[in-house]
Amino acid sequence: MIRLNGIGKKVYSVWCTTMFVLPFLTSYPLFRVLIAKPTRLKHAHTLNRLWSKFQLRMYLMPVTVKGVEQIDPNQRYVFAPNHSSYIDIPMILAAVPGFLNFVGKKSLTKVPLWGKIYDALYISVDRDSPISSAKAYIASKQSLDAGRSVVIFPEGKISPDSGRTLLPFKDGPFKLAIEKQVPLVPITMPYNHLFLPDVKGKLIIRYHPLEMIIHQPIPTAGMTLKDLETLKQQTFHIINETLQQKNHEHQHRNLTAAGALSPA
Repeated sequence: MIRLNGIGKKVYSVWCTTMFVLPFLTSYPLFRVLIAKPTRLKHAHTLNRLWSKFQLRMYLMPVTVKGVEQIDPNQRYVFAPNHSSYIDIPMILAAVPGFLNFVGKKSLTKVPLWGKIYDALYISVDRDSPISSAKAYIASKQSLDAGRSVVIFPEGKISPDSGRTLLPFKDGPFKLAIEKQVPLVPITMPYNHLFLPDVKGKLIIRYHPLEMIIHQPIPTAGMTLKDLETLKQQTFHIINETLQQKNHEHQHRNLTAAGALSPA
């Protein structure tokens, strides 16, 4: 039985990897055409959204999204999700409406093939460089000025204990939301680390239902930078409280019912 479980997990991992790579390679020529001109970037983002929705569907596990009805696609927001897995961005792309702009680490631009697309569509930052961080912040403000919402992971990176505890939040998304007077939206993704954990040097994919909670937007109209710490702590509390609740539910759920592909 242990051997059968191991084979099942390997087959599922190969299947998910294929469903990630094959659609991307098929659509890559169209991506390159769409990113060639700034006027086509919105269409490239739409193609990226379709790729994300398709791959999530083909992973064959339930994906539940709560709170999307609170988001107006025509409104500008700063979205602040917890960061626990490389599946975070596809989840957000598939679920959150609007023309989104992600702020991600510089190394994403060096990924073969995908790097050129990310560099054209989104904002990259070297968090160890003050100059790069300043440029990314200016680009984020310009994005909001152009009517394009921004997604910033306030933890800055994936925590070694991701999905269970949060890293301290950085000021960036909260300062941005206050300065531009746009609502800040906390997002909690409690199970992404169970599906695709961040394990150095290894690719591990495990069947597990996914969930996203889009919390009520927090208005920043009238706030000043004196309110930054309060806004940051409020967002941290919302996401952390939800994570702890979901962890409690997960620990007391009968996981054997999910089948041989489920994580222990």
